[in-house]
Amino acid sequence: MTKTELLDIVRDGENSGVEFKRDTIDNRALAKELVSFANLRGGVVLLGVEDDGTISGLSRYELTDPHDPTSARNYRQLEEWVMQACRDKIRPETIPYFQVFHDLEPGKDVAIVQVNRGWGVHHVWHDQHYTPYIRVGSICREMSLEERERLYQQRGAFRLELRPVSGSGLDDLDRRRLRDYFGRIRQQLPDPDDDDNWKRLLLNTELLIDEGGTTPVVVAGLLLFGKNPNRFLPHAGIDAAAYPRTEKDYNAKERAALRGPMTPLFGEHGLVENGLVEQAVDFVRRNTAVESRLEGGARRVERWTYPAEVVREAVVNALVHRDYLLSSTDIELSLYADRLEVISPGRLPNGITPERMKAGCRAARNQILKDTMRDYGYLEHMGMGVPRKIVKGMRDHNGTEPDLIEDGERFIVRLWNEKSP
Repeated sequence: MTKTELLDIVRDGENSGVEFKRDTIDNRALAKELVSFANLRGGVVLLGVEDDGTISGLSRYELTDPHDPTSARNYRQLEEWVMQACRDKIRPETIPYFQVFHDLEPGKDVAIVQVNRGWGVHHVWHDQHYTPYIRVGSICREMSLEERERLYQQRGAFRLELRPVSGSGLDDLDRRRLRDYFGRIRQQLPDPDDDDNWKRLLLNTELLIDEGGTTPVVVAGLLLFGKNPNRFLPHAGIDAAAYPRTEKDYNAKERAALRGPMTPLFGEHGLVENGLVEQAVDFVRRNTAVESRLEGGARRVERWTYPAEVVREAVVNALVHRDYLLSSTDIELSLYADRLEVISPGRLPNGITPERMKAGCRAARNQILKDTMRDYGYLEHMGMGVPRKIVKGMRDHNGTEPDLIEDGERFIVRLWNEKSP
């Protein structure tokens, strides 16, 4: 950072990445600001700058020559104080970048203390108590429980899918689906009536969890194999609607609350019962047009508005990768006259962006959901479903380019039914 760049930062004022402080603050106050930055995207504390941007300078210094007030100022003591504050007051500890700019204004120096985005969740350690803080605009405040859980999840320290669901147990799982999955796919089927062996298997595969005397089902287990997942997880479904025009309309052609486990049920003669994915594909098919045409002069081929494999991939991605911490909303499946939209609650996980998705970059928020749905053949083993199935599928089908949009706390996959003029 140059002196000109620092002056520009001071002139622009405090924001989500910049805080002004006097260097007379105590170590806890400094730690709070640095923790709040580390828990967001990183930031810088400027010591020696007032809240209004006035440069007041630094006071924690020693003169090179104590007998000469005009001698150079030494800030070794200030630097040691900053590093010690980060060591004593921040958990996990962090090492900031420290630099002093001399004479930012005549006779007034400013120190920058900069931290990067943390890999974990940082806390202030004070009076034998851990407190996490987050930066909200130009304010540092204590994190709520929901914000804390979401941050742990984003940084890989917490997986919501492994959280036990209070009041649930083995009887809340669909034994038919479990037998199909573990027998047909994993080929490790216990005796159908041996509950002890079933519990042992489900504990080892992380679908149940041992809570010291009870074995509740985890979130992933109910989502995948629950008899009635919405009894415990009301937001575990898809709200589907088909509108006659290009905007939402009270007079929808059809509305449906798609509910049930994600996985389908297969029997000796094929599909017995749809899971959420096929329910969604069926909804799209019965609310879109199909045209028939001859190929090769003799064979009649049906061509749907949206290819089933593209719709299926968009829905599976939403179910597998959505943020289940956001409990106030379902996945949305909306059909319009010109497009189809699948809206998944939550930001993209672990630094993924729409462009990185198109390139085939892989990251899982819910690993058990991902692995199990891949076992059923719903997901590409190389994580290439978006570029190979969604993007290429729509290009080959009608020459359109799907839109992948991160919009605040939701992610949208938008498919067009015809090429724009």
